[in-house]
Amino acid sequence: MRSSRSGASSFGSRDSSYGARTPDRYEFSRSSASSDASTGGGSSSASGRNPVKAAARSVAGAIGSCFGAPEVGGVSDELKNSSAASDSSSRSDRRRYSGGPRGIYGSYNSTQTGPGGVKFTMAEICKATKNFSPNFKIGQGGFGTVYKGRLEDGTVVAIKRAKKNNYDSHLSVEFQSEVQTLARVEHLNLVRFLGYLEQEDERVVVVEYVPNGTLREHLDGVHGDTIELAARLEIAIDVAHAVTYLHMYTDHPIIHRDIKSSNILLTENLRAKVADFGFARMGANETGVTHVSTQVKGTAGYLDPEYLRTYQLTEKSDVYSFGVLLVELITGRRPIEPKKELEQRITARWAMKKFTEGEAIVTLDPRIPRTPAANLALEKVFELSLQCLAPTRQSRPSMQKCAEILWSIRKDYRELLPVDLYPSHSMRNSSIKEESSSPV
Repeated sequence: MRSSRSGASSFGSRDSSYGARTPDRYEFSRSSASSDASTGGGSSSASGRNPVKAAARSVAGAIGSCFGAPEVGGVSDELKNSSAASDSSSRSDRRRYSGGPRGIYGSYNSTQTGPGGVKFTMAEICKATKNFSPNFKIGQGGFGTVYKGRLEDGTVVAIKRAKKNNYDSHLSVEFQSEVQTLARVEHLNLVRFLGYLEQEDERVVVVEYVPNGTLREHLDGVHGDTIELAARLEIAIDVAHAVTYLHMYTDHPIIHRDIKSSNILLTENLRAKVADFGFARMGANETGVTHVSTQVKGTAGYLDPEYLRTYQLTEKSDVYSFGVLLVELITGRRPIEPKKELEQRITARWAMKKFTEGEAIVTLDPRIPRTPAANLALEKVFELSLQCLAPTRQSRPSMQKCAEILWSIRKDYRELLPVDLYPSHSMRNSSIKEESSSPV
């Protein structure tokens, strides 16, 4: 997700996504579907072969299928039954989050309150942004423009304003989805929803301002300093916790559908917060129902090939996207690198191939020092990525399992790393303690 850099303002300037939709996000409708889509890879090879290599071949086929169109089928937004027993059994183990009403929004001087947050007035929004001053602009995308603002009580916020001259039905659905989803959730690693405005042709979402840009910007070197491998592991754990919460701890499972590095905002102490719920969708939550059949939405390079092929959406689609994200964190590369030589253009496929050939170290971001600890973390993260990128959802781990594995990887990494080299920022350490008390 790209954003535009504005001039300096009283708040400073920064590139930020805050959920602004960009050209790499897209959706398929039945009318645009093609009947010659790839099948997304076959099963593992026969016994006697290296199981990791067999898995990698399946993954490579699946990743390649993400760049074709989905098959035509009788697809609707209704819930469908499926015989995938593994999905239904895991659903029965799902725990619920029973948080009470969120009382943190009552301090704002607003005339109305909506579900989960303040319903702002246009006067308040204009005052916060100095009438949508270009100096306060911090992001631009298909949905509209994102501004940095200051509420009357001094709270600094991000204000996402939908385009008025292009407010089509898709953008309307995205706006409603984002408001309804954000109002339901509250987690340390999710961008906090503060309120919204819906008045005539104006659509505005107000969320917390996260001051340190996106993960993608940091991996691209936009902010100067390189993110150390230890911090990248922490970010992966933060994201895993956030998505686990969405899948398991809300009143109804929520599938994000757009997990990617440009939708992950970083605080000044490199805590990760997942943003942009415009594509979020409620998952299946009935006995015997394993998926939701719905139009394909997402971002090229992150899309689950099984979802792309069948229109069957499950929490495991987020797991697939998370597998791509893990590869990004290790390599520093974007999921699609069109300027690279052909073999390296699809980063996840290239990285998994090198991993199975015993050459994973060549994929490590060159800005990260080659050490025994880094090599161990690389191998273990890629092993998890390979599972997440499996061509079928039954073969992928849950997000909760991903979080558990990453905790173990971080522990092993710390044990190999000299104490004086491991980040000891007090803010980060205090955040980790807070994180450990979280239910996920």
